[in-house]
Amino acid sequence: MLPDIGFIFLLLGLAISIYVIAAYLVGNKLRHQKLLESAKGGAGAVFLLVTASSLTLIYALMTSDFSVKYVARYTSTDMVSFYKFSAFWAGNEGSLLLWLWMLVGYGAVIAYSKRHQSTHMTPYVMSIMMVNAIFFFVMIIFVANPFERLAVAPSEGNGLNPMLQHPGMVLHPVTTYLGYVGFLVPFAYAMAALILKRVDDVWIKITRRWTVIAWMFLTLGNMYGGQWAYVELGWGGMWAWDPVENASFLPWLTGSAFLHSVMIQERKDMLKIWNVSLIIITYGLTLFGTFLVRSGVLSSVHAFADSNLGLYFLLFLGAMMIGSLYIMFDRLNLLREQREIQSFLSKESSFLINNLLLVGATFAVFWGTVFPLISEAVTNVKVTVGAPFFNQVAGPILLAMILVMGICPLIAWQKSSVANLRSNFLNPLVVALVLAAVLFFLGMTKPWALAATSIIAFATATHIQEFVRGTMVRMRMTGEGPLTAFKNLTLKSRRRYGGYVIHLGIFMLAFSFVGEFYHIEKTTSVRAGEIIQIGDYNLNFNKLDARREGPNEIVYADISVYKGEKYLGKMHPEKIFYPTWPQPRTNVAVRGTLAEDLYIVLVGWEQDGTTALKIKVNPLMMWAWIGMYVMVFGSIFALWPGQGTALGPKYTRRS
Repeated sequence: MLPDIGFIFLLLGLAISIYVIAAYLVGNKLRHQKLLESAKGGAGAVFLLVTASSLTLIYALMTSDFSVKYVARYTSTDMVSFYKFSAFWAGNEGSLLLWLWMLVGYGAVIAYSKRHQSTHMTPYVMSIMMVNAIFFFVMIIFVANPFERLAVAPSEGNGLNPMLQHPGMVLHPVTTYLGYVGFLVPFAYAMAALILKRVDDVWIKITRRWTVIAWMFLTLGNMYGGQWAYVELGWGGMWAWDPVENASFLPWLTGSAFLHSVMIQERKDMLKIWNVSLIIITYGLTLFGTFLVRSGVLSSVHAFADSNLGLYFLLFLGAMMIGSLYIMFDRLNLLREQREIQSFLSKESSFLINNLLLVGATFAVFWGTVFPLISEAVTNVKVTVGAPFFNQVAGPILLAMILVMGICPLIAWQKSSVANLRSNFLNPLVVALVLAAVLFFLGMTKPWALAATSIIAFATATHIQEFVRGTMVRMRMTGEGPLTAFKNLTLKSRRRYGGYVIHLGIFMLAFSFVGEFYHIEKTTSVRAGEIIQIGDYNLNFNKLDARREGPNEIVYADISVYKGEKYLGKMHPEKIFYPTWPQPRTNVAVRGTLAEDLYIVLVGWEQDGTTALKIKVNPLMMWAWIGMYVMVFGSIFALWPGQGTALGPKYTRRS
């Protein structure tokens, strides 16, 4: 009975969503305040109904109500509650409901926010968001119903795929969806601004925080996915350029470009066409990523292989893209640039170059992702585009972006003088050159590794220099001590210095990639008592053993780890066998330090006790995870409420 009520909530939500659009548009046209208030109430009602429906499904999952097909398919009675809860988005139907809940939640915040109510764009923004909500309602109700009942309830469910029984199952999908759905907000405001022919920077200022929040969550989603893959799949890395990984990376790239280019429009009233185009593309790529996951055209550990939703998503994507591009081109005369970049050596130019690099990376990754699909459709021959292609294309682009990010803080708006360039570039350039010389004499002779490390060092030095110089200027102007000056400098210019912190996180992430040039890998078979030597490590394989945890059997290798003569402890790579699932789950053993990770996978074993292990030494891997959290900290710092300039009106420094 309760699942049927959850389905009824969805039907009511669909009906009210249609009413909300009509009430907003008619109320806005007639200037009928009561109708607009009714529309706002309707948006809140839709959110409450979807919330109630979601709670109904969660209750069915937690209580193992196997009369519901979705519950029987993704849970079992022996699953811990943590994973029963995460099964909410383990399948197609539940993940669509989660997406819808986030979407109408964002809409309710906009509808009830006093800041958003003060603009004439709100009725159009809410209408665009509700059009998206209606599409998801229709998909959930008529195509992928999470409350579908079974004629006969089984006594036991199938259980969750072992690979999904990991904390990453809670963190990765939720943060990724929050990022995907979050980009709908600036898209809706961009379309509303075009409809109203108000193409100034008002819509950008309103959506600035929304865009940073969406970007931050998508960053978390991508990195949590990388962490999950690193310890779960056992292939030895965090990013395999899997098509579905690429699908979530693409809107991150264009979203990053959008975040940077809107600064130019706010400050210089430039790049209007560019900004609208970027947010349309970013929104389209979030739908494209959803299409890839649910189309069934991909072979991926991330995709829903049995999905039949692909065609519907493709049609909706096409309709939204055609509609938004038509509006943009119809308003093209309003978006024409009134000002031009005055000098190649200017901040405006560096922002534009960085954006072109981001868009170039987007195109390269997009083409590498869809080419196999196009090739198979046209020639009926399946072509594989693997990691080597993406690494060769994306690596140089990433380095070029970091170089531009390092240069940007050093040059002035409009035009930089020679004296300005000499003063600003000297210290970071010296740091980079000295470090390159030291690393070369220490044995770093691989050209790309040396170039990458030097460029990252240069960019890092420029950002640190900005913090130091700003603090010193404030100390001179205000008489404050170093710590007080630093605190006030950053707190009163959160956007600027929060952005610098985000950049430092990106540099740390890029630094971790340098370790790929020096990783060591060995796959070997051993018996009890034998020693494996890899790099500076000696691994004493003690035994292969087994234990039980509830209904599951765990087979593990017992390995003593030494570095030189120093004993570091034991590591236990595992295979976990589930009674309700044919394939075991791999638990990788990882010992991580700032310098390197020791990474051991239990591959298999023979009846005579011979055990196959895959062992890797991954230098600098931990810097990827540190960089992620630095990026998130920078995002939160930039978002935190704060007013004023870096030095206040009296002490504003000109570059």
